[in-house]
Amino acid sequence: MDDPVRLPFAVRAFNAGAAPFARWLFPLDPERLVAEARRKAGGTDVGDDGFREGLGRLCASLEQEADLTPLGRTIVRRDILRCLVNRIEMQSWRQRHPEIAKQAIERPLFVVGMGRTGTTILHDLLAQDPANRVPYSWELAVPCPPPEREHAHDDPRIAALDAELAGVDRLMPEFKKMHPMGARLPQECVAITAHEFASMLYQISYDVPSYSAWLQRDADLRPVYAAHRRFLQLLQWRWPAERWVLKSPGHLWALDRVLAEYPDARLVQTHRDPLRVIASLASLTETLRGLTARRVDRRAIAKEWIEEIATALDRSVDARQRGVVPPGRIVDFHFRELLQDPIGGIRRIYAHYELEFTPAAEEGIRRHLAENPSDKHGAHRYRFSDTGIDVGEARERFRRYVEYFDVPAESLEQ
Repeated sequence: MDDPVRLPFAVRAFNAGAAPFARWLFPLDPERLVAEARRKAGGTDVGDDGFREGLGRLCASLEQEADLTPLGRTIVRRDILRCLVNRIEMQSWRQRHPEIAKQAIERPLFVVGMGRTGTTILHDLLAQDPANRVPYSWELAVPCPPPEREHAHDDPRIAALDAELAGVDRLMPEFKKMHPMGARLPQECVAITAHEFASMLYQISYDVPSYSAWLQRDADLRPVYAAHRRFLQLLQWRWPAERWVLKSPGHLWALDRVLAEYPDARLVQTHRDPLRVIASLASLTETLRGLTARRVDRRAIAKEWIEEIATALDRSVDARQRGVVPPGRIVDFHFRELLQDPIGGIRRIYAHYELEFTPAAEEGIRRHLAENPSDKHGAHRYRFSDTGIDVGEARERFRRYVEYFDVPAESLEQ
């Protein structure tokens, strides 16, 4: 399918006019990007070199495979530079304040379900408990200076990011039906690991198959999760956390690495019919890539995702069967429970981990549910038939996961 995003005339004119010069105007060379970030940040120390392989592979894949428009090049270049500048600034803060490295990240709660299984809703609801600390979009976008609790609602970075997201909303008005955006909303760990250039965030936003293959199969994620901890330590330094509540579908590919870095972590895995996941994720990915690429093809996207998702879900079964994730360290949360009894489901999570479900937590969750119905911005419409995937073959590919976790099939057309 072509043109999932109908861009304004001015943007289409810019893409057409700048196309012959785009690679020269908006270069994606790793060393040039690092040099520019150093100039912008006014520093030179980008931290350890573990990020360089991911950055190099990402830039090569963007250049060779992503079919970027000039607008796409400016967007991804801006995002890469932001991460590099953040790395330099975070490194400076850690060097000047070595006490940051002494921050203890204790018993974090990870929501590790695949995308489109209710992870965002669950994360948002858990964020309503005053005892829980979640990473917010604004503090991950610009983490320095490290955020302070007393300015959690009036930090100027909040208004700045909301203004930036309003611009995105004007270009992709349909996207808010698929995934809410806002500076004060909880953000996924993909925005943290993006700073190590080892994040599925890039895979969703751009057609980068060789980068994605490296990330899911060959990347050494040990330093990535060590950097993940350092990021949380920086955020926590002036805004203490009783417990972190974190989420990302990317963790499903690396449950062993999550638990190696956080051996006291507590997990919640969300579950939903994988075919519904593929249809929804293909629609979302098509929309995001439509902002930055000359052409997108939902069927190609769905074919790409089916194997990636199957790999992640198979690894989650492997982690249970091999004892990597002991039964007492994880709670399974099915999508139907989120729809039918979200508060009861959250009570069950708290009971499993012997956490207090306070009246303040329940009140916050009920208020959030009342103020944010699922169709607040309109319904996200998608059909499995648009993916071009054979239903029977797909059901067979996911049989192991579905049977192991007793995941019910859902209607595939809306």
